Amino acid sequence: TAQPKAASAPKTGRSKKASEEPAARAPDVDSLGFQAMDRNVPGLSHVILQKLNMKSYEDYKSAMDGRKSGSDFGIRTYFDMFQKMEDTFKFCVECKKLPDALPDPKSLRRCKRCQNVYYCGVVCQRANWPLHKKFCKKLKLVALDRLVEWLIFTGDIPFPTETWTKPAWDVKGWEDWFCMQEQLEEKLGPIVAGRYMTLLWANAGKPRPEDAELRESIRRLVTDFHSQPLTIGLGLRLFSIDPLTRPLTVHVVGASHVKTLNTRLMDYDELTQMFPGHQGMEMVMVGVDVVDGPIMRPPLTTLAPQGKVYLSSYKGLYHDFWESHVETKLAARPDLVVGFHPGFHACTDLLAGWLPTLLLLRDYRLPVLFTVYSEQELKASLQILVELETHIVGYASNPFASLRPEQVYSSPNKAPVYCSSHYIALLGAEAVPGAEDLEDDD
Repeated sequence: TAQPKAASAPKTGRSKKASEEPAARAPDVDSLGFQAMDRNVPGLSHVILQKLNMKSYEDYKSAMDGRKSGSDFGIRTYFDMFQKMEDTFKFCVECKKLPDALPDPKSLRRCKRCQNVYYCGVVCQRANWPLHKKFCKKLKLVALDRLVEWLIFTGDIPFPTETWTKPAWDVKGWEDWFCMQEQLEEKLGPIVAGRYMTLLWANAGKPRPEDAELRESIRRLVTDFHSQPLTIGLGLRLFSIDPLTRPLTVHVVGASHVKTLNTRLMDYDELTQMFPGHQGMEMVMVGVDVVDGPIMRPPLTTLAPQGKVYLSSYKGLYHDFWESHVETKLAARPDLVVGFHPGFHACTDLLAGWLPTLLLLRDYRLPVLFTVYSEQELKASLQILVELETHIVGYASNPFASLRPEQVYSSPNKAPVYCSSHYIALLGAEAVPGAEDLEDDD
């Protein structure tokens, strides 16, 4: 669907020379993901590239960087689109064989219960059942949400939301949030009965679920869509930063291609519903994988427009952005820095790429909020941050974590994870014993 026209952008006062971004160099997160995928299911990354009409990983990067048009993917019909997506899940979850490795590539059969995983035959299905039965019900939700998510790209999701009728600190989680949405069922009805939902199930190659299941899927996807702005709002509350008293700047560090792909200028407007009457907020997406689109515009050098949430971006590493823009006052110093799933715990290469940023955030005593997918990631991330002597203000389950379950793509028989399931709040360096009387120079 056509994107809404952007409001006229305030002038930034940037010179042409300053707008020339430095070449970004950092560990390639997507490349690491493809490598992990092939370790679980050898050859799966090649299948994915093939279905997307790509010859190599370089083609994939070009697509993510906006250098490949939609018509290049070889998709001509809705059926093509959904079939190609489903084909990338076709491998035996027990023996890990892809269709081409089987005597009959069409012999793969899908689990009838979850409509998610495949088996090359009865022997593998029976062998896998003791493990799969632990996750089958959840994987059914994963498979459903994966298809219904298309309605985010058509514009059906999310539905229009209401101004919060409770102060932000009184909203304890999603149950409270949904209670504030007037005529919720009337908003869900047209989506369930709409044109795109009908097109989806006419072409998905799977039976259409009951309307009640589709409504629950939409609700989960709405929480997934709004989880990031509401988590930012949570961060403002945790650090007692009041958007009603002054304009604010928030830096979203490590912004990925997944989270910036097709991002629209109004996608964080739930912050305005959360803080009605705020003085203006700018969200600057900073990351080497930021996707070209409406938000690919320079940060403001003036205050954010009153009552509006303004999105801008910088494609590159955060410490480079700090040096070229914040120190030169081409961008405002942040009131809060947020990193959604930074992943620095995953491997030494990613930690090395994040280290200059982590030290910068620590040494400049910036209020920071990181989110992670699971308790396991939380523990690993906390250990690294402790070793870096950062001051951990607190950590806990996120009341605004996405309710959409997500599977490990190439190894689905594991407990699903949830976006931003936990948060870590940081502020500066750990206090040095005996230094209480030192003068604070900040």
